[in-house]
Amino acid sequence: MNSIEELRHTYELLKKEKEEDLLQYQQKVLRQSISEKKKSGICWYPVKLDRSYIGTGERLIVELQRTNSFEQKHLFQAGRAVSFFSNAQQKPTRDHVNAVVNYVRDNQMVLTLNVDDLPEWIDDGSLGVDVMFDENSYREMDFAIKQVIKATEGRIIELREILLGKTQASFNTTIQVEKPEHLNESQQQALIKMIQAQDVGVIHGPPGTGKTTTLVACIEEVVKNEKQVIVCAPSNAAIDLLVEKLSDKGLSVLRIGHPARVTEQSLSKTLDYRIATHDYYRDLKLMRRRMEELRTMAFKYKRKYGYEEREQRKLLMDEVRALKADADVLEFYITNNLIENSDVIACTLVGANHYVLKGKKFKTVFIDEAAQSLEPACWIPILKSERVIFAGDHQQLPPTIKSFEAAKAGLSETLMEKCQKRLPNVASMLRTQYRMHEKIMAFSSAYFYHNELEADEKVKNHLLPNDTTPFLFVDTAGKGFDEKHHPETLSRFNEEEARLLIQLIEQTIREVGEEKWREEKLTMGIITPYSAQVELLASLAEQSEEIVSIKEYVTINTVDAFQGQERDLIAISFVRSNAEAEVGFLGDIRRTNVALTRARKKVIAVGDSATLGAHPFYEKWIEFLQTHQFYKSAFEF
Repeated sequence: MNSIEELRHTYELLKKEKEEDLLQYQQKVLRQSISEKKKSGICWYPVKLDRSYIGTGERLIVELQRTNSFEQKHLFQAGRAVSFFSNAQQKPTRDHVNAVVNYVRDNQMVLTLNVDDLPEWIDDGSLGVDVMFDENSYREMDFAIKQVIKATEGRIIELREILLGKTQASFNTTIQVEKPEHLNESQQQALIKMIQAQDVGVIHGPPGTGKTTTLVACIEEVVKNEKQVIVCAPSNAAIDLLVEKLSDKGLSVLRIGHPARVTEQSLSKTLDYRIATHDYYRDLKLMRRRMEELRTMAFKYKRKYGYEEREQRKLLMDEVRALKADADVLEFYITNNLIENSDVIACTLVGANHYVLKGKKFKTVFIDEAAQSLEPACWIPILKSERVIFAGDHQQLPPTIKSFEAAKAGLSETLMEKCQKRLPNVASMLRTQYRMHEKIMAFSSAYFYHNELEADEKVKNHLLPNDTTPFLFVDTAGKGFDEKHHPETLSRFNEEEARLLIQLIEQTIREVGEEKWREEKLTMGIITPYSAQVELLASLAEQSEEIVSIKEYVTINTVDAFQGQERDLIAISFVRSNAEAEVGFLGDIRRTNVALTRARKKVIAVGDSATLGAHPFYEKWIEFLQTHQFYKSAFEF
């Protein structure tokens, strides 16, 4: 396929993905009763209004309290688009307003409403919150990919051909770059390559190799020459981490995006906050207050009044319109002043098309977590840029895709991956890792990274206190620990395997000693690929005296939730154990690579070699464990 045909194919896959996403949303939200939705975790109902107030950027905030189901699981999280509704009138179409979740914890939820005034029905009771379908992301991706396809002039045509591997990328090796001393050799080489890249560069950062450190150093260097760059990532969490790191380096960062989607640390960098603290904001506020006063006066004159009153209202509304025009001009000036005086514009990939960035061009766009970014989303900021620097690791988790068909047909292959496969020499891999014991790293290094990773001296031999081995795999083959299906979620779980893993964790805590654990503030992650197993492990952990005694240092979650994180001890439950030797989505071995590389000092894993070993990756892994005496049978316990 030529580049246009390939992009059209990607566009069709994006349409498939949207259809599947919408279908799943409709099945979950639109076609279920409130009680079914509550059970699925996509609705809070009933909730009571605790208070409402004006927050950052003059936005309307409501604080809500859930009045039942304290332990109910849910899918709400900061940044999620939701519908805030009242069911009081029992109408076919409920009263509702769109909103964004600022914060959710236990029974509390804080929303930013996307309206200027509190809805009239807010005091009617029967209030609730529903998860909403994210139409905006698809609209922006759709628009961007169409722009790339139909482009007939400009830099985007050249980038289109280069990024899809139809033309080779160029480098200017005469550019001299000073090597920052805080970077190691492979990080310095990556920095040099990115600065010399004329079209595209890739910082390939395997686990624990300091990808973010290298990326931040690269951004610092580019800002020196170009005065301003745009930095993007697929998620709000990823971009907020970069905002924090870049701000620590003294760069002026402007975070574009809804304040409700931003972490507290990044809030002071947001456009809304910066407008509210600008020298001219007081003038803007006075104009708006005057507008409201005039509008209130105007609407005192009802239509039934006579000619004079109607004329008076018309004059007042003319004055409101004139003030609004002045206020818009002043806000436009403040916004542009803030953008022009920022070193870094930071936003999500979809946020790169925010209205305040319309028409803006940048010499360089940096895309972090590019291996988790859908290709159509990457084109959004690339349309505004002359060259692109990707950072990520295609051997870790891919983008989340709802349509199996679209993923299989190529949507799961990212633009960063295409560049690495099709353009020799654009990628620079970081080689020294600062996280893991060298034996924890060894298998991933051999299998995924051509045996090129090396452990830094400070970490290569570090173990848990009173421990002698960095790895333990306990094989449940022959024990009859069969997996089961959760009847509602269809997720898988394995009760006997979970109990054994908890037993091994308890034994480790006793060996280290609770006092030592607290003294050294050792952290633990209990992880598994399946959400039903997460629930089971969490329930068992709550019943364990040893785990409860150090609970503030323990996190239990899916493997996917742990990408980018690390713990001193990682305990893994693989779950799959069946007569057919089916591994299901464990067949995506990148997920297992993430699981195995989160630990600093020790990994404890439990699984069934008879099931896992039917897959060539796990067969090699189990051989590795046996060779290094990290393997034991469950019959020994």
